[in-house]
Amino acid sequence: MRIDKWLWAVRIYKTRSQASEACKKGRIIIDNIPVKPSREIKLGDVIIVRKMPVLYTFKVKELTERRLSAKLVKDYYEDLTSVDELNKLQVNETIFIKRDRGAGRPTKKERRIIDKIKNSD
Repeated sequence: MRIDKWLWAVRIYKTRSQASEACKKGRIIIDNIPVKPSREIKLGDVIIVRKMPVLYTFKVKELTERRLSAKLVKDYYEDLTSVDELNKLQVNETIFIKRDRGAGRPTKKERRIIDKIKNSD
């Protein structure tokens, strides 16, 4: 089975073209080698998916050509992603400063305050 089809079928990517594009950009790794979208996968393969800032790791349990419902997906892969990698998602949430919609760009004074908050961590 093709890697791009499998990534789409188990809902790691929303569309097959997104899965294919990730392969072309070298974001899908099997056996420490970036793979092409046409790469055939088999049971037991460990796939590393680079969705910045996290490196997700999946082990193939089953193959499927058809897109699955979200409830059935867990039967087709085992998530081996470390807790440290998943914590990177929560760290990034605290870095961003939210501004009200339509507030425009920050003034020079506001920019200094933002920079001071970011550098204090």
